[in-house]
Amino acid sequence: MDDEGENEFVTEQVQEIAKHAINSTLTNVTYTREKVNQWCQQIIDSCLKELSKLDKPFKYCVTCIIMQKNGAPLHTAATAFWDTKTDGLCCMQVGNDTMDCIVTIYAMQI
Repeated sequence: MDDEGENEFVTEQVQEIAKHAINSTLTNVTYTREKVNQWCQQIIDSCLKELSKLDKPFKYCVTCIIMQKNGAPLHTAATAFWDTKTDGLCCMQVGNDTMDCIVTIYAMQI
């Protein structure tokens, strides 16, 4: 594999990292308002740790939203002005019976 291919943003790879971070933190838990900040921090830290292991020339920005399921909709949007050939964006949503979690990862090549 050439250097260029090794330094590409691979959405599927990043989605798996986000999915694993969410599932390892929120499996078998019920929404508890007091724990939301802790869970968000754990998910973000886990994503950043695993992303750094990819050893790719990117700066990452990770956001996490956890919302209690109460019948109200949650809408999010993301946009960026960047080089679409080198930079990327990945969004992963995972939910259970009591909450939804949305993790967004921005990758900017350095």
